[in-house]
Amino acid sequence: MEKQSNPNNHKEMQARVDTYVDTQSQLDLLRFITCGSVDDGKSTLIGRMLYEAQMIFEDQVTSLQSDSKKVGTQGGDIDFALLVDGLAAEREQGITIDVAYRFFNTDLRKFIVADTPGHEQYTRNMVTGASTADVAIILIDASQGVLTQTRRHSFIASLLGIEHVVLAVNKMDLVSFSEDQFNAICKEYQALRKHLAFKSVTPIPLSALKGDNVIERSGHMDWYQGPTLLGFLETVDIRERLNQHAFRFPVQWVNRPHANFRGFSGTVVAGSIRPGDAIRALPSGQIASIDRIVLSTNDLDQAVTDQAVTLTLDREIDLSRGDLIVAADAPCEVSDQFEAELVWMDNEPGYVGRRYILQLGTTMANASLSEIKFKYDVNNFKKLQGRELCFNEIANIQITLDAELPFEAYIDCPGLGAFVLIDRYSNATVAAGMIRFALRRSSNVHKQALSVDRVAREKLSGHRGRVAWLTGLSGAGKSTIASATEKILHEQGYRTYILDGDNVRHGLSKDLGFTVADRVENIRRIAEVAKLMMDAGVIVLTAFISPFRDERDMAKSLFEPDDFLEVFIDTPLAVAEERDPKGLYKKARSGKLPNFTGIDSEYQPPENPSLTLETEGRTVEELAKILVKLISNDTQNK
Repeated sequence: MEKQSNPNNHKEMQARVDTYVDTQSQLDLLRFITCGSVDDGKSTLIGRMLYEAQMIFEDQVTSLQSDSKKVGTQGGDIDFALLVDGLAAEREQGITIDVAYRFFNTDLRKFIVADTPGHEQYTRNMVTGASTADVAIILIDASQGVLTQTRRHSFIASLLGIEHVVLAVNKMDLVSFSEDQFNAICKEYQALRKHLAFKSVTPIPLSALKGDNVIERSGHMDWYQGPTLLGFLETVDIRERLNQHAFRFPVQWVNRPHANFRGFSGTVVAGSIRPGDAIRALPSGQIASIDRIVLSTNDLDQAVTDQAVTLTLDREIDLSRGDLIVAADAPCEVSDQFEAELVWMDNEPGYVGRRYILQLGTTMANASLSEIKFKYDVNNFKKLQGRELCFNEIANIQITLDAELPFEAYIDCPGLGAFVLIDRYSNATVAAGMIRFALRRSSNVHKQALSVDRVAREKLSGHRGRVAWLTGLSGAGKSTIASATEKILHEQGYRTYILDGDNVRHGLSKDLGFTVADRVENIRRIAEVAKLMMDAGVIVLTAFISPFRDERDMAKSLFEPDDFLEVFIDTPLAVAEERDPKGLYKKARSGKLPNFTGIDSEYQPPENPSLTLETEGRTVEELAKILVKLISNDTQNK
């Protein structure tokens, strides 16, 4: 006979679940990271904390015990790092490669911990984990002291605006729980702290492997009277600043389930809001009031920091994904230029002038590095000069956007001050940045309205201005074809000018070499000059190798589509090298001419040029006539 369930038991169970859910919903959330050098015990610490807080299931404990015997590093004892180091490569090497996130809770708080890799090669992963953290636990091996990666991670944590740091001096069991050794490390780190912007640094001596001062106070270190690690994490105040901040709400998507409802969904990144409060939409500046705050099927009387909700307004205004809802009386800045700290995360270097996609919250815009002011030496905090950013380098930069975006300084509001740069071709994330401030020149430098404009100049010339951008290998025939083309156009009455690579190198770009960074800057200058000359009503012919698509696209972006003609002079490398009119290929092959395009520096052919001129089997005159036809098409004023 089937046993009948007791309805009262179900009600009791449901009541207990509801009570638990309600209790958990009232707890605030602390995000923290563990960082430091390789093998400082970060994963072991998190594993120990999860184990002792009873945040793992019995089957996980059984699996952990089994794995510890197979691949563990603690002999017959439990290897707590295996709870976190999930990748096979990590288990085999005994190091953390990826960022591992774990959730747990106590009676006082909820936690999300990010275990970040210690190896220098994976610094970008550490940046990813630190970007959303409230607290950083910086581990130091008591037997090793402060190492280079300790300094690097501390510096990055400071740049990212993390205010509270735990200086976790781990492996105290290896130094016989020595108070003197602990004090010496603390003193060494205090010297480092002078260069950092932490609000508080709390030193805690512990042994993650043995559990000393992790959750329970250690019996081996009676000389230490401070908090345990978990005790500190449960009580540190991390939300007051953002809760007191003016309201900020990036619109993630427009919620239209039916014709009678139009709301704006997203997460509150700072401040709070109530129905009836006045708001301002940015960048449009339109003002409205909050009508409802909707969470699932319920209406709330308030939304606070970190809460995901849907807002409805008292009137219809134009809002879409990427826009920002802010307190009406406390709007944030809107600008297209700002200074920022940048961590370069790609193997391919970043260069001044190269264009990327910038993503700030839910907003995206075209962007370029306008200046690398300096790079940081994380070992001695000196400022270094440079015109390119390499893997793991950290720099102070200026960045320019194609459109104005609302933002705040990262230190004031991380949710509106953190951004990433994305490669326009591969869609790979190449850098993470933290905005410092808007460049004031963006608001006080304006284009002047001139009495004689482009239309008037073109009327005087009798034709439109235009730019024909010839690109190809050295020796492809760019200058020769450009010269023959100009001669024909000149005879037909067109105003023309050739910007030739060699000629420009004697004047405008005589300070530049042939590194990738210098090539990028050279093309940027030429593009700006060509635009000015076109505006004067001149047909401009440029003859430059311009080997990189990014820079040619940057040049093209300065012009209207019909004003810029990309012309690919298609000559095979073997043919160009055979011609070698200047003997450059011969020098490059012998190693006397480094960074030479086609030999030890890449040439990237255009993907969709306006015209491709294949030079083999054709005379210069034939090629010039084809180009003249393209240029003169639609250049006559009508």
